[in-house]
Amino acid sequence: MVQSINTKAIVTLASIVRRPGLIVPQISVHTISQLNFIAMKQDSGIQAVVFDKDNTLTAPYENVLHPAVVPGLKRAIEAFGVANVAILSNSAGTRDDVDYKDAIEIEAALGIRVIRHDEKKPGGLQEMLQHFELEDPATICIVGDRLLTDVVFGNLYGLLTVHCLPLCQGPENIKDNWTAKLLRPVENSMLYSDWFGGRILDRRRISHKFWKGPETNSLLLPPDNSTNSER
Repeated sequence: MVQSINTKAIVTLASIVRRPGLIVPQISVHTISQLNFIAMKQDSGIQAVVFDKDNTLTAPYENVLHPAVVPGLKRAIEAFGVANVAILSNSAGTRDDVDYKDAIEIEAALGIRVIRHDEKKPGGLQEMLQHFELEDPATICIVGDRLLTDVVFGNLYGLLTVHCLPLCQGPENIKDNWTAKLLRPVENSMLYSDWFGGRILDRRRISHKFWKGPETNSLLLPPDNSTNSER
């Protein structure tokens, strides 16, 4: 499937210029398997988790979970229940996905629902809320590998935002769409490189309505537990 141009993200660039903190996630991880989903639910007011798909759960345009995320997705489903875990993609489940064929195939392969939505992230808020039957966006956590789409979408509407690094590099990432290949390294370098701009951005981080921060409630598993699928 070929993705159409994400005009919603382009329009949102003006908001980022005015509020640069929109691009800063509340939590940064290498993969979703580092997240403590039990603490997220019990202590942080989160009732549902929505994941990006490509380079967050799978290799781009593949329908097999990347080995690095298998423990994490298992723990998310155990903590929240499968009905409260879903995918919000900028390809599957959108208007680019004719008859939602890709969404249906992903649901069968990965065992979680794909939210249908007309606007690409940072659009799609109402469809996401309706899917989970929730009213307050702050009760949802979004996890994805793109700052300009996943994180900005979450911060615009008050979700708990988690940024993960892309699962695939080099030949493994050959199917990734060209805009992500072009922009993702720029986004990540701008935020994570050791330069004054990155440090300024870090201080602009937007607080979450319920989660009070890592000093009060760490949402990361200890390193020796993050890859253990039985914990």
